[in-house]
Amino acid sequence: MTMSYGASSRLLLLCPGQGGQHAAMFDLARSSPAGDATASALLAGLALADDADIYANRNAQPLIVAATLAMWEAIRAFAPQPALVAGYSIGELAAYGVVGACAPETAVRLAVERARLMDSCALALPGQTLIAISGLALPRVAALLAEHDFYMSIENGDDACIAGGPAASAEALERAVHAAGGRSTRLPVEVASHTPYMQAAVVPFAAALQQAEFRPMNVPVLSGIGATAVTTKAQAVDQLSRQLAETIHWAACMDAAAEAGITYALELGPGAALSRMLQSRHPHINTRSVADFRTLDGIRKWLDRAAE
Repeated sequence: MTMSYGASSRLLLLCPGQGGQHAAMFDLARSSPAGDATASALLAGLALADDADIYANRNAQPLIVAATLAMWEAIRAFAPQPALVAGYSIGELAAYGVVGACAPETAVRLAVERARLMDSCALALPGQTLIAISGLALPRVAALLAEHDFYMSIENGDDACIAGGPAASAEALERAVHAAGGRSTRLPVEVASHTPYMQAAVVPFAAALQQAEFRPMNVPVLSGIGATAVTTKAQAVDQLSRQLAETIHWAACMDAAAEAGITYALELGPGAALSRMLQSRHPHINTRSVADFRTLDGIRKWLDRAAE
């Protein structure tokens, strides 16, 4: 789907998924009064123990949404209005907070429920894993996945993806990938996100989304499974729930952003994986992550220059 916006609306905001979280991920946002207030409120609502595992799915999902939205509050006063907001996996939920569709507290509460439902699927069907695969064309990877009862979870590029399936078959799949000339990395995850393993979570999460208060969106959100612009609550409920059990086409999302005339993009963090992928696939788009900067003023100056 080709999207077109005004010449002055060329900023893409990127909301990350799991993997880039770290102990200091709220620090930069907290250097702003608005960001600090948002971070404090959201973390108080989560009430995690000081020694909580930030990589455990039940903690990671709400923490990433909270960190992303605290950062947005920290820069919102000086950031230009984006043309489009896109989120990777759990980041797609955060994106709806960025565009004003739901309050930060609502987005974090939904992230808690999302993680709970996904963890329940993993308990019901134990022995799940995710594997990052690169160096092979996706059609070739798809054939190997089918042979080993794996599913395509996220398509990151023409020769890069994440696959989910049974941990018992992971070693055999990795051997097949290496024999075909590809590379693989087992991810420290026990939830086969964006595969049929999560199907039982789709309907209850749709119900949770439907019950949540949604306000009109000030800019579109890019759907991960469709790479299309979402502008209504009905579309958001459909896309956010279905993406739990369907493949995310992130490469297509990056292409859709380029087709929409995006000229610069900022990843709200934590981490910089999305900005690196976008810069690699579409070098003409000036792309950075908040993780690249030491101060909010540095982000402001970069945004000013990139908008010229």
